[in-house]
Amino acid sequence: MELTETTPAMATLRAALAEGVAEWRPRVQAMAHEIHASKEVSFEEVRSSEAAAALLADGGFEVEHGTGGLSTAFTASAGSGELTVALCVEYDALPDIGHACGHNLIAGASVAAALALRPHVDQLGITLKAIGTPAEEHGGGKSLLLERGAFDGVGLALMVHPVQDGVTYNPAGTSAQAVGRYKATFTGKAAHAAAAPHLAVNAADAAVLSQVAVGLLRQQIPGDHRVALYVAEAGHATNIIPERAVVEFECRAFTLGEYEALLERVRRCFEGAALATGTTLTVEATEPLYEPLLQDNALAAHWTEAMDAFGKDTSPSAGITGGSTDMGNISQVIPTLHPWLSIPGADVAIHSHAFAAVADSPEAYGVMFEAATALTWTIAAAAASPTERARFIKAAYRRRTFTQEGTS
Repeated sequence: MELTETTPAMATLRAALAEGVAEWRPRVQAMAHEIHASKEVSFEEVRSSEAAAALLADGGFEVEHGTGGLSTAFTASAGSGELTVALCVEYDALPDIGHACGHNLIAGASVAAALALRPHVDQLGITLKAIGTPAEEHGGGKSLLLERGAFDGVGLALMVHPVQDGVTYNPAGTSAQAVGRYKATFTGKAAHAAAAPHLAVNAADAAVLSQVAVGLLRQQIPGDHRVALYVAEAGHATNIIPERAVVEFECRAFTLGEYEALLERVRRCFEGAALATGTTLTVEATEPLYEPLLQDNALAAHWTEAMDAFGKDTSPSAGITGGSTDMGNISQVIPTLHPWLSIPGADVAIHSHAFAAVADSPEAYGVMFEAATALTWTIAAAAASPTERARFIKAAYRRRTFTQEGTS
């Protein structure tokens, strides 16, 4: 029987996919728990990436380690269909507070979905890739993998992201901010703080002035813009006037144009502090730019329909949300789904110790497996729709290459 979005064959496939998720549930939950306990930060996710890759290998995937030259990245592949689908597997933790962003749940949902889909890739006519994407919190792992070919040929990319309770499961109209992170270094001249302070050029003063200037600027930027900073270095002894100070900062906005304008205003705060104190200033990026997140409407509709089957709140979103993700970089060039996974009873903020505890709870793992099933149904629906399938095949990502003759 032909497989389309509404045929009995699709209903049978959806049931089989749900059964596949259930079959792998014990091992996937053990993997997610192991990742949660490992608390490995960006680019150091050795145990976490190996746990995910090993489970996918056991499920029949061919696994390539070290994708894109990143030691904790991997690509697990199955099938040979014309439509290539990528499930992103995140597993990095935050410094000090561990999995306070629930990346163990992201990994679990994507791995469970991939394992359940594996026996059906030929029926769906897809090439399925589960891509281990390190360093989302800091480092822009997906941006690096995109540049280095890991997403070449991919026509749609998907993952989920846990959040606190009360957030709608309908991702349509939601987004995430662009973010750029930088290091501002002030260089002055050291001198004895008591014997010869008049001979010094105080770099710490420049750091203080830059903080004051940015603080005053916050009053006059749009409400959905964000600037955050901290002083990383500003002296080492009370009797030495600091000759070097370092301030790390980030800027966020929902469009690249707004982000660039905000960054320019913040840079002027640092330049003004340098001018006032007589220090010199250098500003350098510390990570790749995270671009705004774009949700694919068709994928969002399939996901919402799946979540309706689980009785979730799929009311229209109030709009775009804060925060940033390197999945934004993927979404700028590949049709993408990045829905929010509301954990029942989680009335605490993400990036907190309390949320790290919630991310390893039975409630969190329950919605993780619902999300895994919804991901499989979303992919099946997209692959079975002739119109959408053609669009996604046409959208397959192709990097621009540069030759002596120009761009190809």
